Amino acid sequence: MPCAISEFSPWIRLVRGDDRGYVVETEEVFDSPRERVRAHLLRYLATDGEEGFIWNGVPTLLLTTRGRRSRCLRRTALIFGRHGDEYLVVGSRGGAPKHPLWVENLLVDPRVIVQIKGSVFSATARLATASERPGFWQTMTEIWPAYDEYQEKTEREIPVIVISVTHDETRSLN
Repeated sequence: MPCAISEFSPWIRLVRGDDRGYVVETEEVFDSPRERVRAHLLRYLATDGEEGFIWNGVPTLLLTTRGRRSRCLRRTALIFGRHGDEYLVVGSRGGAPKHPLWVENLLVDPRVIVQIKGSVFSATARLATASERPGFWQTMTEIWPAYDEYQEKTEREIPVIVISVTHDETRSLN
């Protein structure tokens, strides 16, 4: 099925593992259609995160998911935290009634690509469990206190997503 969106970044190298090692593939990636996010993404990509890694005083990563219907790669910028070797992101959408589309996408296909500064790696994303969520939520609200305000604005439980690197080695986009 062809992708329905016409604006895209022309390429990205995806690192995927198999029994023989790493395979690098080229595939179109569609960046967030939200202008503010798109501008952030483009600065981040152009500078390997030298501009854009820190946004409003907090660290950000680029997350690429596969669209659940289009099967196209979709990329967005997100605030992140750490828990040991894992990365944490929050599906807040500013407290909107529905989850962000990237959350819906990873619920269907948890395989993701993450970029932190110039490093790109494959990973697996999952919802934090009921027992993990309170501690992870606290970690993330210490980084971005507005998450608590977003949670108050919505009836849905805002998800905390746990991202686990699937390979020890990382590769650069360059």
